[in-house]
Amino acid sequence: MDTEKIVFCKGGGCTAKLGAQALNRVLSMLPKGEKDPDLLIGFSSKDDAAVYRLTDDIAYVQTLDFFPPMVKDPYIFGQIAAANALSDIYAMGGTVKTALNIVCFPEKWDLNILGEILRGGAEKVAEAGASLAGGHSIADFDVKYGLSVTGVVHPDHIWANNTGQPGDVLILTKALGVGIICTADRVDQAPEGSLEAAVRSMTTLNRYAAECCAHYDIHACTDVTGFSFLGHLHEMMDGRLSCRIDADSIPVLPGAAECADEFLLTAAAQRNRNHVGPFVRFENIPFSMEEILFDPQTSGGLLVALEKAQAPLLLEELRREGLPAQIVGEIGEKADTEITVYTFL
Repeated sequence: MDTEKIVFCKGGGCTAKLGAQALNRVLSMLPKGEKDPDLLIGFSSKDDAAVYRLTDDIAYVQTLDFFPPMVKDPYIFGQIAAANALSDIYAMGGTVKTALNIVCFPEKWDLNILGEILRGGAEKVAEAGASLAGGHSIADFDVKYGLSVTGVVHPDHIWANNTGQPGDVLILTKALGVGIICTADRVDQAPEGSLEAAVRSMTTLNRYAAECCAHYDIHACTDVTGFSFLGHLHEMMDGRLSCRIDADSIPVLPGAAECADEFLLTAAAQRNRNHVGPFVRFENIPFSMEEILFDPQTSGGLLVALEKAQAPLLLEELRREGLPAQIVGEIGEKADTEITVYTFL
């Protein structure tokens, strides 16, 4: 199969997202209309998906995500794009029910490439226990793929991203660094084994982490994607809380720090730094770690807030699932600095 025609260097995965500053500016100008009391979470918040109440016991969760390729294998790209889109349902505490394909594909290209992308996506939808119910395709100059996903959740058990509490512990379920590593791979400078580790992470559904979390009293949750660990953490603090992050405890993919030290970086990470940097204080943090914390993640892990007493039990359960989860910080009352990142080294 000829995959050389696919152009990846324009920025694939969640590095292709619009910057948070530009997006916020546009969204702020949209007409709000009359508030629907059954729209429990909509675009006025910065959450991972919309939630609409149907009955006292059922709300549906709705999301959409698609992007250009960040890896050279179309089948793996399909898996990653699907896992990334499905993740938003899990980040809200929901169960996935249906998915629709969204495809942009050049008409003159080999359709076997498209078939491999769709096969990868379909396998991840099946792994999620959901039904692939159709989709939509258009002819385009570049490849883009993703899913529109619908799930269900009980209206009283939604995991919003901004409802953490002072004293909560923060747990991250996947390692960081996929944006940096995929960038290095596009110029053939990724360290040996680093891309394979990044692919394993990106193709792992957050279903398993969410099922572990369902046994605990989760106060807040988000998935870490294009706005970076610090960007999504900033959304969790929501202007009313602060937190301290132990950089030594952050799980990092092998090779990511080495690539950052070689300045194999993304424009999206710089946009994240420009947007979130004013809210962050680094204490003795090396440049490479700063870049990893601003690195846009594709199909990243869940970032969960829960009470301190429950955190060790959840952490043990997540690790039994084979996830590289770590307790990475703690939420406190609002302070002058919203996010402090420190190290004991």
